Formats: sequence, structure tokens, C-alpha cells
Amino acid sequence: MTHDELMDAYQAAWSGRDPGAFAPLCTEDVHYEDPLTHPLTGPAELGEHARRLWAGFPDARVEQTGPRMVAGNHISAPMKLVATHRGELEGLPASGRFLVAHVVVVAERDEATGRLWRIRAFFDAYDAGRQLGILPEPGSLGGKALLMLRGFGLRARN
Repeated sequence: MTHDELMDAYQAAWSGRDPGAFAPLCTEDVHYEDPLTHPLTGPAELGEHARRLWAGFPDARVEQTGPRMVAGNHISAPMKLVATHRGELEGLPASGRFLVAHVVVVAERDEATGRLWRIRAFFDAYDAGRQLGILPEPGSLGGKALLMLRGFGLRARN
């Protein structure tokens, strides 16, 4: 499978509602990380993570947004998650809001099998929370209050 075919299949797995779709694409000891989960190991854990996404966003789909970059067994793939929050997600009730999360996946293929061995997905979790109405807009009163609670802006002025 070429790098593009593998990443096309990976995107299709995220859009396809089948947790088992990751197994033929990933090694048995695949390591996956993103801003919303602890490191996952194995295609079954990755599939369960995707299943939780689909429960909260039943119309979720992943689309390529630009050219992929390849260096040896490493792939960098820009994509976006497009979805509507229609179901409960980790205790968060459905908001009905639309979400577009731009993602960059950096992956490493296993040299022996050609399958995905290490996968890291990078996206702006704050922006996703803002789009869902969970977090305030940057620069708003709520945004400033959140920064103050985190310890920013509480320094003495000279």
C-alpha cells in the first residue's frame, strides 16, 4: 500500500463507523496520541476511541485538506474533522453545534509490515471547545476570566 493509500484508508476508518477498520491499517502495538486522550496502544483501543467520537458526533467525517509530506517511513497528513455534536460525549450533553477541527497527523509506518506504528494527531482542543460552546471566545470577558483563573494577569504592575 502506498503512503497515500494508507492515509486514505486511515481517514476512511475515522469516517466509517467500524472500530475494526483500524486493525488492517495498524500494527498490533500501534501507539496513538491526541490532545484528548492518554496514549493508546493497539488497534482495539484506537477503535474504541473512534467509537466514543461517533457516539457524540454520529455524522463525523475526516477529509484531506492538503498534500501529504513523506520522508522515509514518516508521513505528515493535514486533514479536518467535520461533525455535528448530536450525542452525549463523556458526560457532555449534545449541543447541536457544528465543529470543524483542523488536524495534522504525524505517523510512522512499521518498516516490516508497512502498517501504521506510531500516530500522533495534533489539533487545537481549545478551539474545538469554543466551537461547541464549552469554552469562551478569546478576548471576551469569559476568556479573560479563564486566563485569570489560570494565573495569568495577576502580577503586580510597576
